[in-house]
Amino acid sequence: MKKLKPLMFVGTASDVGKSIINAGFCRILAQDGYHPAPFKAQNMSLNSYVTKQGLELGRAQAVQAEAAGIDCLSDMNPVLLKPTSEQASQVVLHGKPVGNRSAFDYFANDKAELFTAVTQAYDRLAQQYNPIVIEGAGSISELNLKKRDITNMRIALHAQANTYLISDIERGGVFGSVYGTIALLPPEERRLIKGIIVNKFRGDSRLFEDGRQMLEEITGVPVVGVLPYFTDIHIEEEDALGLEKRSKQAQAGTINVAVVLLRRLSNFTDFDVLEKDPRVNLYYTNHPEEIRKADIAILPGSKNVIQDLSDIKRNGAAQAIIELHKNHKTVIGICGGYQMLGQYIEDPHRIESNLTHCRGLGILPLKTVLTTEKTTLQRDFHFDQSQDLCQGYEIHMGKTEVIEEVPGLQPLNRFADSSTEGYQLNNDTWGTYMHGILDNPVVIDRLLARFNPQTSTQHFDYQSFKETQYNKLADYLRTHLDMDYIYKELLD
Repeated sequence: MKKLKPLMFVGTASDVGKSIINAGFCRILAQDGYHPAPFKAQNMSLNSYVTKQGLELGRAQAVQAEAAGIDCLSDMNPVLLKPTSEQASQVVLHGKPVGNRSAFDYFANDKAELFTAVTQAYDRLAQQYNPIVIEGAGSISELNLKKRDITNMRIALHAQANTYLISDIERGGVFGSVYGTIALLPPEERRLIKGIIVNKFRGDSRLFEDGRQMLEEITGVPVVGVLPYFTDIHIEEEDALGLEKRSKQAQAGTINVAVVLLRRLSNFTDFDVLEKDPRVNLYYTNHPEEIRKADIAILPGSKNVIQDLSDIKRNGAAQAIIELHKNHKTVIGICGGYQMLGQYIEDPHRIESNLTHCRGLGILPLKTVLTTEKTTLQRDFHFDQSQDLCQGYEIHMGKTEVIEEVPGLQPLNRFADSSTEGYQLNNDTWGTYMHGILDNPVVIDRLLARFNPQTSTQHFDYQSFKETQYNKLADYLRTHLDMDYIYKELLD
């Protein structure tokens, strides 16, 4: 196939649709016989994934790699910021944590070394894939940040990428945001902008034809498409900003699954498979009464376990979880939630906060000690006594051990070398470090079996579902964007 120019999607603001459009183009280019790969120089997210090499990157780039049909690499997201508090983040460079930094310390520096690192990562990808599909971050015209920016137009210039500006018309102010964004770019950056994409248009897009012409006249840049608002294509989201909007309540006649809504909730994509399962009503909540109504309560991962645990103790959610367990409802914990289910959590190195220890919920007889070493692994394992081979991944800073033998306690997951991971008291009370564990049908069957004995014949094939969604997204973009123009520019 002919070598294509790199392609980049940038925004007038955050959350305008860059990640999903990037994923869609990864699928389109793969469908058309090319070998694309995603790239985002710097991500800020608590939603992460682990490569086969045991390196961490933003979940969005892992999703985009999946859409492209390739394995993800840490070079696809060389800098990942994982917020630990309102003003600080763990910095992950080339897949490994390099320490915690305050927002001021991180953004006040010119980051020359980081920019060199991300351009080197980009160059390595560009030697292997054709083309690179680049995602920007936030707005490209934040003048106070431009000199220290390592992820938007500086990357576009380095790659000489054909760049498309996305604006969310649902927010209003599309003319001012698009015109202002382009007008504030210096000439060398402005010439890279090949087109404008207007996203999330509600109603008949033909009604925006005059607006389309006006945008082209005032910017001198073609509008390559107006994308209608959709609700029928489901792609994993990049971050947890919309979880509260997705929160529902318990409903009669279904299996109610409450995911405890933590302030620093991480890897919420662990629960996407349950959210799509027609047997389940999944909702995110930190309200004790809504937790008490659940058939299943799940404590998710957290980037600050001790602080999030303190929060749910104060608001009564912790007591509601304990009551569910005492009432023989299903209670499980994943990663940080697994740590919370234990008796104690210790943080002797003050990795997450100034608190060095706290009591857990006391549901499992375990103690966790947070460590300075971070575990990042993809895993193949057998769940409980199942012979089915399952897949998952670990991302955690801590070691968990049994401190008291109690009746029924046994390991949850078994590895090929006979080692184990996680613990269970019974079929309905267990914890694990394994992200993605719920993507395995045998685990879902066990989780839902007490509510519906026929679950073994009602498998929800999540992998097949995701493939269908990527193809639907590609068809949607082909329908509403001027693909002939986009390809012409890529080939010139």
